[in-house]
Amino acid sequence: MRKSSLLIVTMAVTGALTLSACGSRGGKSDSGSDSAKGDTKVVIGVDAPLTGKLSALGQGIKNSVDLAVNKANKDKVVPGVTFAIEPLDDQANPTSGQQNATKLVGEKDVAGVVGPLNSSVSLTMQKVFNDAHLAQISPANTNPQLSLGPDWGSGKFTRPYASFFRTATTDVVQGKFAAQYLFNDAKKTKVYVIDDKKTYGAGLAAIFQEEFKKLGGTVVGTDHVNPDDKDFSAVATKVAAAGADSVYYGGEYPEAGPLSDQIKKAGAAVPLFGGDGIYDDEYIKLSNGNSNGDLATSVGAPVEELDSAKTFIDDYKAANYKDAYAAYGGYSYDAAWSLVEAVKAVVAANGGKVPSDLRQKVIDALGKVSFDGVTGKVSFDQYGDTTNKQLTVYTVKDGKWTAVKSGTYNG
Repeated sequence: MRKSSLLIVTMAVTGALTLSACGSRGGKSDSGSDSAKGDTKVVIGVDAPLTGKLSALGQGIKNSVDLAVNKANKDKVVPGVTFAIEPLDDQANPTSGQQNATKLVGEKDVAGVVGPLNSSVSLTMQKVFNDAHLAQISPANTNPQLSLGPDWGSGKFTRPYASFFRTATTDVVQGKFAAQYLFNDAKKTKVYVIDDKKTYGAGLAAIFQEEFKKLGGTVVGTDHVNPDDKDFSAVATKVAAAGADSVYYGGEYPEAGPLSDQIKKAGAAVPLFGGDGIYDDEYIKLSNGNSNGDLATSVGAPVEELDSAKTFIDDYKAANYKDAYAAYGGYSYDAAWSLVEAVKAVVAANGGKVPSDLRQKVIDALGKVSFDGVTGKVSFDQYGDTTNKQLTVYTVKDGKWTAVKSGTYNG
């Protein structure tokens, strides 16, 4: 996501909710708080919407990072180092995200940050982190500009910030994958495209629209909605009048669920298709039973179907977190573990001690990280993007998200 990808997503990853017994109730996580005598404490920051309408995703991000840190400490993955986390709530707000970035930069023990969920939030954080040589790994940001620069659409790729990495694939991949599925597999040829005007949603919708037309499909109409809107009757009426056989929505589930419901009630019995920003159980609830047949793409394959994720799922369940790991749990765990692996490499290269310039050395080490993670092989390309380009299309069937197609985008 996220976007604002998303997107979501948050990086997903949920006022104040009771955090898990393994986590914090307002400050640093308890993870690693009982450091072994003589150990150096290394903090992994977490930025996500921990309260508000996207908190279901944000809490999953925080908890999954917490789980990774607990595992690293239990197994003494980095001798002489005890990890801890500091989770901060950005409420999916760019201003809050920037303030959180400044706070994390000011804490000398923070060696890297996982987050945020939303691409629009990340846009305000990147320079703050980069200026301080502090690594940022988003498990959910999918907007291409974050890693490829503002001119990526013209094929000119320039990495804006060396400190930015992500374990989620980009909307260049997600939007095209969705268009190809809708046209080639679902056999839909007349789509109405709507977005929420935010960084994630508008960017994803534009990429989808371009690819859909290139394939031979027709865009019968376009429109925008405002974030936090509840009444979509006007646009729903336009969709019904346009003769669309499908709707593509660039945005997130708080608006997408009611939008789908109102489109059906306006007489357009057509599926709404969206990105990872709508792939959450809350979308189904908010659609008031009118989402059967709707579609969503999400990064990677369903963790429940990955052999590599079995231990993560079991450990997450055993930890008794209040909230589910949600769409970005596996990617958050892998983001945190990337930082653990980077710290491990840096400490080993420094004679078993944490160097004074840990932050910069972590950034350098992340470019060389490679391991088998929850979501598959974890490594980063020259732009800081994940090398894992796998995606999955889901549909709502009998009130639940069900995977219908997984694949790797190579086009």
